[in-house]
Amino acid sequence: MSDSPQTVSPRDGISVVTGFPGFIGRRLVKRLLDEDGDRRVVALVEEKALEAARASAGELGPQRLEVLAGDITDRRLGLGDADYERLRAQTTMLFHLAAVYDLAVPADVAQRVNVEGTGNVLELCARCERLERLVYVSTAYVSGLRTGTVYEHELTMGQGFKNHYESTKFQAEVWVRSQMDRVPTAILRPAIVVGDSGTGETQKFDGPYYLLRTISRSARSRLPIMRFGRADAPFNVVPVDYIVAAIAAAAGEPAALGETLHLVDPDPLTTRELVELLAREYANRSARAKVPPRLAELSLRVPPVRRAFGDVPPQSLRYLNHPVHYDTRRAVAVLGPHGLRPPAFPDYVAAMVEFFREHEDDARYAT
Repeated sequence: MSDSPQTVSPRDGISVVTGFPGFIGRRLVKRLLDEDGDRRVVALVEEKALEAARASAGELGPQRLEVLAGDITDRRLGLGDADYERLRAQTTMLFHLAAVYDLAVPADVAQRVNVEGTGNVLELCARCERLERLVYVSTAYVSGLRTGTVYEHELTMGQGFKNHYESTKFQAEVWVRSQMDRVPTAILRPAIVVGDSGTGETQKFDGPYYLLRTISRSARSRLPIMRFGRADAPFNVVPVDYIVAAIAAAAGEPAALGETLHLVDPDPLTTRELVELLAREYANRSARAKVPPRLAELSLRVPPVRRAFGDVPPQSLRYLNHPVHYDTRRAVAVLGPHGLRPPAFPDYVAAMVEFFREHEDDARYAT
């Protein structure tokens, strides 16, 4: 069932977005509507997110934003014949963001959503009569266990993976690439996404926010602030406003068609630098106590220890320890003319920490 007070005329093209009203999806839809006063957006939303999606649609502009109940894991996206045929006939742009991002996701769930769901979206795209572009949001971590420099044109390099999230996003990107002769596509690979660089606003405290939780617990308990991970390993984070701007730009940029772009910090901080910066900003203290990576991961598998350090999931520590660098030459060439380059982490750490400080005890931001 769709929620729309206004019917889109068959002669008007529509933009379809999956992953609404998620952290990136909601901001992307807002930007798309703000940038083009004539744009019509259909958000394909799973059943459990319908209430939140309808509330967001009411805030963003229900006249041009339709919430359509669906399921990407279904071959026909959980749609009735009329809605499926309408999307097939009218879709000119499709943004596929929906995925399971949990690092501890079971293999069967990740396979169903990340791989089969992407395949079902691709099937719709291939059938669309007017599709101009699929903008597919992958992840930089399709590189898996590779070390050294990873280039944007590379994908299948015999790599292993740290978890089912990575391996299934890899499989999905392989599928997307295999269809690029049938489906006009731009592939985007974000690094770890944090809050807005200006306001610090985020949707939940995961990723680097686990480090902030650990720093907070240590500061409150007057304990030494621990440093986890390899000191010299790059830790790549980018703010959500950059990601949203890059997705929107890639949708309309001719040079992005057929490209794979790394949406990453080209000059990331090391783990040592990042933890030190967060500790200074939050507690005005240095992180002095170093925990060896293997010991830290084993310790965090013990529930009381994990709770004592802010419920840091042991799976996340591998991203603090992994020595990999992502080349951005294509992203710079394609997005640079739009004035898009991710801000340096030190430039927005204050906003990130302040937002965390104001909301760290709010259960709505718990993962």
